[in-house]
Amino acid sequence: MRVIIQRVLSSHVMVNGELVGRIGRGLNLLVGIAATDTEAELDWMVQKCLSLRLFPSSESGRFDLSVQDIQGSLLVVSQFTLYGDCQKGRRPSFSAAAAPTQAVKLYDQFVSKLQRSGLSVETGKFGAHMQVNIENEGPVTLILERNAGQS
Repeated sequence: MRVIIQRVLSSHVMVNGELVGRIGRGLNLLVGIAATDTEAELDWMVQKCLSLRLFPSSESGRFDLSVQDIQGSLLVVSQFTLYGDCQKGRRPSFSAAAAPTQAVKLYDQFVSKLQRSGLSVETGKFGAHMQVNIENEGPVTLILERNAGQS
């Protein structure tokens, strides 16, 4: 599983000119599901996204606070292209990405697990062509990855 996690002032997703998800201060999560992913990868990633300290405290200015600490919001957008392999040829291969039927099931579980945190969780539309507007704060952008069987 791969997640591009971005600290944002705001973020929203449009599909066919319609707003489908919008958040204020919090985290924008671009989520890629691998063919080998299981619930273990989801659980690890949920905990990491919720507890990673990416927000500054007013006192130190350092990354001292998590999205839970600030009661921020989450915008979760599926993005199979995170598993694009560009090593050969001129067209990416997506063979490592989960098939849509498997990916949507794991994506929905991931969103559900994030919602259990009590934070506001918005989403894009799985499989749709989306326009994602991200107002990155900092900028702060990190790549999180968890492979099946990794401890």
